[in-house]
Amino acid sequence: MSVSGLLRRPWLWAWAGALAVWLATAAFTGGRGSTEVLSTALVFGAFFVIVALGQMFVITLGPGNVDLSIPACMTLAGTVSMKAMAGAASMIPLGLLLALLVGLLVGTLNYGLIRLLRIPPIIATLSSSFIFQSAAIWWNRGLRVKPPEMLAGFTTAKIGGLPFLAILVVVLALLGHILLTRTIFGRSVIAIGQNPRAAHLAGIHVERVRAITYLMCATLAGFCGYMLAGFSGGAALNMGEEYLLSSIAVVVIGGTSVAGGFANVPGLWGAALFLFLLVTMLNTFGAGAGIRMVMTGLIIIGVIVIASGGKSRN
Repeated sequence: MSVSGLLRRPWLWAWAGALAVWLATAAFTGGRGSTEVLSTALVFGAFFVIVALGQMFVITLGPGNVDLSIPACMTLAGTVSMKAMAGAASMIPLGLLLALLVGLLVGTLNYGLIRLLRIPPIIATLSSSFIFQSAAIWWNRGLRVKPPEMLAGFTTAKIGGLPFLAILVVVLALLGHILLTRTIFGRSVIAIGQNPRAAHLAGIHVERVRAITYLMCATLAGFCGYMLAGFSGGAALNMGEEYLLSSIAVVVIGGTSVAGGFANVPGLWGAALFLFLLVTMLNTFGAGAGIRMVMTGLIIIGVIVIASGGKSRN
């Protein structure tokens, strides 16, 4: 592959940004703790990738398609699963099943609002999020149930120095890439994003594909809520807040077109690492909260502009 061809790869800029901020942090600290920072970035980046993978498929459907119920779905799934397991290792499979079922329920309701009531996705998913968040509050009732020790250990385990959770999500992302590029479903999602009417005339069941996409997005959010609750010592009512805009930012920075019709899975990991390492770098530099927010926004905008200038549909 030529250098010019490589530079047109949409995922390159996310990875380049992640590498740049990590090197800047390592240079500032003299290399102290740089390995630990990278290991931590892999763990927290894994949670970003899980939800961003589902959000990517939704956004690829075309303008207006976005799922804003992800944080509430994560909270509800984490709360229901933790309370059902009650700290018992034998209940781990049931907890996972319940988290996935919560995701399916959320996705079903979201698509029902979009399809049956003709509510725009951004409004439908935002409105439903209040219902799911309220359900989580009712279910939680102020309690923070600890996860089973086996689940907590699983989310923090390492193999050869690499977080096992990160390895698991790399495999998940690989499966998502295959689903997107090598299956009829993935190609249908891209075709719908490019031109829904043309996709319909070509024999694609547009609404069926949209339904599956929203269900998949919510199910991944439920899975993420389950894993995050296990990692953080229990479900909290605000556990999904930072994943609302982050799930969208990771998708866009990773090279997926907000106009739909083009998605990029490899860039999700680069973008997730970039976002986490960027905040870490600014904290290391001693930047105040206000400065961190401004700098984070400006740097993200810069990366998106650069990536958009070199993006092609490869």
